[in-house]
Amino acid sequence: MDGLPSPADQPPLIDQYSHGAVHGELGLGSFESHLAAAVGARGPAPGGTSYFDSVTGLAIRRWCPPLLGLEPHCPPARYLARRREVGAYRAGRILLRGSGIGTFLLESGTPSELTSAGEIATAAEARAHEVVRLEALAEQVADTSGSVDSFIGYTAEALYAAAQHATAFASGATYCDGHAPEAGEVRRAADRWLRTRRPGDGLAEPALVRHLLWSAVATGLPVQLHCPDPRRLAAFLGATTGIGADLVLLPGAPHHRRAAQLAAAHTHVYADAGPRPEETLRQAPFGKLLFSSAARGLPELYVTGARTFLRGMQRLVGEWAAEGLCGPEDGRRITEMVGAGNARRVYRLTADVSAAG
Repeated sequence: MDGLPSPADQPPLIDQYSHGAVHGELGLGSFESHLAAAVGARGPAPGGTSYFDSVTGLAIRRWCPPLLGLEPHCPPARYLARRREVGAYRAGRILLRGSGIGTFLLESGTPSELTSAGEIATAAEARAHEVVRLEALAEQVADTSGSVDSFIGYTAEALYAAAQHATAFASGATYCDGHAPEAGEVRRAADRWLRTRRPGDGLAEPALVRHLLWSAVATGLPVQLHCPDPRRLAAFLGATTGIGADLVLLPGAPHHRRAAQLAAAHTHVYADAGPRPEETLRQAPFGKLLFSSAARGLPELYVTGARTFLRGMQRLVGEWAAEGLCGPEDGRRITEMVGAGNARRVYRLTADVSAAG
């Protein structure tokens, strides 16, 4: 395997962030649409090409065919034919079980065609835990709330109930300052939103998003922050020091290095290691970074996410070992720390916790 140890030679990874995999068969067109989303593209690929002509596509062709009994780098059409021959359900199980991931944290809260935490736990023969998206929770409450008072009250009750079973909360707040919004501001924002929204509309009131975020921090559960540029949360990070909830930054590209620097600067803040751990591990103590696949839709993305992480770690610790900076045991320990140990600590996962579902 090009010098990379197989997943069987590595401690199982903990994937701190993903959305699940699709059910059912996927033809070339539907597979490519999911692949396009994974590479951040829209619309059809340019004429004469496909989205397999991308780094993610190459990674799928390298690491996934052998799990289904084919040679690496086989043509996409042959791979998809083999996938259909094996059957979608069985192929998904094989890929998930071959990914090297032993625990999945899945974001939930909205109706989805993707596997739930319980379903992915069964398919992967692994553990899975629920991360509740705050905006989705508020949207579900708003669909059945007739007044501002009922919305605010029921949202608080729903958040408390979620805290009893969820492993963490997640928010897509793109900005949050150093103090919670005042009650009057929250009421005015709720009134504006409820008067203009239709059932199913997303939450688009910044004051309500900030209110939810501060409320989630008060529960003491870890909170994942999906902010394209984490610098816009700097005041919030500073103001939540000592409250008791850990915060995990999951930034958009190319801000993973900045997120790692913010994690280094705040005791209670952690960051996603990103697709290039060889960069982020130079910006923060190793105990502040966590692996995620960020997979959505294709089970293949769990495989490629795990392999990309392990290859990045191998390159980095190999470079450090060649320089005499660390020994092989240090390299294994650092890889396990970022790949699983930090997530186990931050999300309070223990070996005897049952899989969700």
